[in-house]
Amino acid sequence: MSPSVDIALAARVIAAGTDSGRMLVTAESCTGGMVAATLTNIAGASSVLDRGFVTYSNEAKSDCLGVSAATLTAHGAVSSETAAEMAAGALAAAPQSHVGVAITGIAGPGGGSAEKPVGLVWFGMAVRGGDVTTNRHVFSGDRDAVRVAAANAALALLLKGMSD
Repeated sequence: MSPSVDIALAARVIAAGTDSGRMLVTAESCTGGMVAATLTNIAGASSVLDRGFVTYSNEAKSDCLGVSAATLTAHGAVSSETAAEMAAGALAAAPQSHVGVAITGIAGPGGGSAEKPVGLVWFGMAVRGGDVTTNRHVFSGDRDAVRVAAANAALALLLKGMSD
């Protein structure tokens, strides 16, 4: 049986947003919209999820989220710098949102290197009026497992951002 995104965690994100009156925006690369899709499985998501961006290509990251070409050239798509710019860009594109989360990584099975192994995922979180933070995880397992783990980690970040 393949892993699945934590629907109970998604429900907690929706409840936290409903309780606080806050909305969120997602910017997803390697998860391909899994976070937004999971949130929309919950009744009431429309009052919390403002929008979601799936920016798989570097061009989409630049065009939709304002990630600079210089950042992509210097650090690559899977980096702290890109995740931060993705989160900030998503929040800038969604003025009614309070929290923006970004996910960029290498789900595999190929594409990894010694410096950036398969399973490496960078997360960015931007909170309106606050700082943009990033964090790094290296998840194990196959492509599905990495993507699901990344989506669950992003939901946990959103819950924290909606609750703060």
